[in-house]
Amino acid sequence: MNYKKYHKPFSNVSQSNVGILVIHGFTSTTSSMLNLAQHFAKQGYNVELPALQGHGTKWNDMNNVTYQDWIDDVENAYNVLKKRSENIFVCGLSMGGTLALRVAELHSEIKGIILINNALIFTNPKFWFVPLLQYFLPYVPAVGGDIKDPDSTEIAYTKTSIKAVNEMLKLFKIVKKDLKNIKPPALIFKSKDDHVIPIKSALYTYKNIGSKPKELIWLENSYHVAPLDYDKNIIADKSLEFIKKYYGS
Repeated sequence: MNYKKYHKPFSNVSQSNVGILVIHGFTSTTSSMLNLAQHFAKQGYNVELPALQGHGTKWNDMNNVTYQDWIDDVENAYNVLKKRSENIFVCGLSMGGTLALRVAELHSEIKGIILINNALIFTNPKFWFVPLLQYFLPYVPAVGGDIKDPDSTEIAYTKTSIKAVNEMLKLFKIVKKDLKNIKPPALIFKSKDDHVIPIKSALYTYKNIGSKPKELIWLENSYHVAPLDYDKNIIADKSLEFIKKYYGS
């Protein structure tokens, strides 16, 4: 598959004083968040959706990137957005949600955080062995494509690099340590039926994030890749309500 076709950064420039940083998930492509990013753009907001390194090429390219590379990707997009928008919101899916939290930890001026099935906790014991397994097992089967709607498809790798999983786990550790320091309002979406990230991840985030106010919205009719699933309109509408509420216009 030509992943590059589906993994292009998206940018929208407007006269709005609001900017939204949109971040895709682990092993996926920007196409998983493109509809939501374009929806924000149609409302007249500045938008940046970066293409994370190691993604959208071939699966083993993820062996050559670190969690810091992903942080740098979103930081660069944030800085671009900041040049034309005073009021910044961050929105991320899965590991993109983890990165959104990291951006909020590094930039206290952010106006709000939108998380969609964010990755921060794994409950399966197999993840305990990832730091060791990375030296013996190059990959495991894909995690992408968890969508309830049979007419929707996520463009993502068919194999998952164990080294990249280990980098993601390092990112989790860093973000969890500073979670209580995040203060901007937070909107958390969680699919009740998610086969990739356990419910505990959203509950942990909601309990430990320092944000006040904060809201947890349960998605009843979507799996993990909710922005491409049956509840995509709920996510888009509730996100816009959130942005308008906390920006003040």
